[in-house]
Amino acid sequence: MNEEKDFLGKEPIGKLLLKLALPTVTAQIINMLYNIVDRIYIGHIPEVGALALTGVGVCMPLIMIVTAFAAFVGYGGAPRASIFMGKGDQKTAEKTLGNCFVVQIFISILLTILLLVYNRDFLLAFGASENTIEYGVKYMNIYAVGTIFVQLTLGMNTFITAQGFAKTGMLSVLIGAIANIILDPIFIFGFQMGVEGAALATILSQSMSCIWVLSFLFGKKTFLRIRKTNLRLSAKIIGPSLALGLSTFVMQSSESIISICFNSSLLKYGGDIAVGAMTILTSIMQFAMLPLQGLGQGAQPIISYNYGAGKKERVKSAFWLLLRTSLSYSILLWLLVMFFPQIFAAMFTSDPALLSFTGTALRVYMACLLLFGIQIACQMTFTSLGNAKASIAVAVMRKFILLIPLIYILPQIMRSNQTMAVYTAEPVADFLAVTFTVILFSFQFKKSLEKISAG
Repeated sequence: MNEEKDFLGKEPIGKLLLKLALPTVTAQIINMLYNIVDRIYIGHIPEVGALALTGVGVCMPLIMIVTAFAAFVGYGGAPRASIFMGKGDQKTAEKTLGNCFVVQIFISILLTILLLVYNRDFLLAFGASENTIEYGVKYMNIYAVGTIFVQLTLGMNTFITAQGFAKTGMLSVLIGAIANIILDPIFIFGFQMGVEGAALATILSQSMSCIWVLSFLFGKKTFLRIRKTNLRLSAKIIGPSLALGLSTFVMQSSESIISICFNSSLLKYGGDIAVGAMTILTSIMQFAMLPLQGLGQGAQPIISYNYGAGKKERVKSAFWLLLRTSLSYSILLWLLVMFFPQIFAAMFTSDPALLSFTGTALRVYMACLLLFGIQIACQMTFTSLGNAKASIAVAVMRKFILLIPLIYILPQIMRSNQTMAVYTAEPVADFLAVTFTVILFSFQFKKSLEKISAG
């Protein structure tokens, strides 16, 4: 068994990254379809598609919060479990898994209650108008019931990929995505359920993925198993895991806060059409980000395991390969967005006015996408090395210190087109954030490597 687990410390880095990243990138692309297929179908509902899309788009901050809590637990616990595996400490690795599983259930119950009771109030605060609020409420009333499936699928699946079972992790997502793509048109158009049908298809699909994930982690094929003896919470185990996951939580949950800021400002300056365009821009940004995160997830077990095992050169090689690959992808996608914005926008709407407006906004909003490969590679490496402070710092810098103030400052400077000024906040913040991340990483990565040498 030890030799099986040590493949992360012995196989060539390039071969390992391909072996682990290909399934995780595939899983993220599938997950992207999972997330946006509802919006694609909803946007093409006859007569009300544009309004329905905007209404469901306002739900995105709430959905982002749900997925952020899954990342809070999973992206904090899984790298630590990998590091313990690298040190040969199987017992602590399994305790980490068990503790994270329990916390995930507690969080799911709390979120379900809050979403069912307060979703209308949240949606109105997040930028829903009188024209779109009912679509949002109908979607969230059903989606809230499936919160536990979303939490356990996304959070626990990270522990599958962290052990090197990348294909199994990919299948976790694939099962739900295929089910969602099949069920969406049946419920939305066949049963004429509209946005409620989209929400029902989503939670049924997530429940299928959840069953697959848990059956694996309770089964015999996994290196780390969920055991009854590890379900009692320990502050020494769960505390550092949540601290490490905090950066990812901040990064993802802040998308919710940022979405609120964007929607409220866009509603003020551009009306429903500007908010509807933001729904499409957010969806396309997911298209950009999820494969990058998949690359990072593929590299995470390699970096974490070898860092725990004290193999300095393998840690360095894994990072540089991750950086080159991530940067190549972000540049390629940036070129496609800049030259063919209408193709991306047309995936989500056939409304001529919304289509035209979105094509222009997309080029502005994603102007600095080409640099994002650097940002994600550095941030994922911070997490993989267990460097919670640095990971939190780069997340807070981009979202809170830069982007949110710019959403409100730029429209006061660019008064000739205040709507586009709101969209411009994104690339300006991205450029400054990448600069900060590179400087911080150059110091922190060197320190982490010195710790290996000293150890």
